[in-house]
Amino acid sequence: MMKNPKILVGCPTSEHKSYALECYAEGLKSLNYDNFDILLVDNSKTDEYYKKIKSLGIPVVKGPYYEGAKQRIVDSRNILRQKVLDEGYDYFFSLEQDVIPPVSIIQRLLEHNKEIITGVYFTYQKNKEGIDLGLAPVLWKKSGKSGLKVMSEQEVTTPRIIEVGACGLGCVLIRRKVLEKIKFRFGKEYEGFDDIWFAYDAFNNNFNIFADTSLKCKHLIKGWSWEGIKE
Repeated sequence: MMKNPKILVGCPTSEHKSYALECYAEGLKSLNYDNFDILLVDNSKTDEYYKKIKSLGIPVVKGPYYEGAKQRIVDSRNILRQKVLDEGYDYFFSLEQDVIPPVSIIQRLLEHNKEIITGVYFTYQKNKEGIDLGLAPVLWKKSGKSGLKVMSEQEVTTPRIIEVGACGLGCVLIRRKVLEKIKFRFGKEYEGFDDIWFAYDAFNNNFNIFADTSLKCKHLIKGWSWEGIKE
């Protein structure tokens, strides 16, 4: 494993996540790794949220605005990907603005020396049939030849390293060589966001995805909803 790799920490964001900004800023400042930069990409329609982020001393750039949220998110995340590739970063730590990780998460993920490895956070999940599963980890296990199934809380209770079929992009450490081969995207033929497509592309490029179940993150899921937002 390389010594003290250079890491970019960041995510796409918008005014819809303003409720979590101050907690997120504190979480960023509390990270105790010593070789990382931060960048948020604000894809809000106006510049007001961009100015608010900047006022807290968090590096931010404006991303493109589209009516559809998926396109905004993907284009913003690819701005971060390009920065990793252009500026010599060894990893991208995708840390969504509503996820507050343990302060040592970067070092602990690095210790496992994996191409893709995530911490654990929870949200309200549904299965393929649209049935509510309640609060569950944002992790999927392989099901059948090509399917995915939401993992249960019980499956992430014991601290361990497990291989998963897919993970959210909320607190995942991605090695540079993965981003050299994979661009963030989504497909209109499937309702999933870019996290599932990233997992699909990782699998097709022979990259495995792991989770460290000992790294539980706080997920600030109360304070907003998808109501009124076009996917």
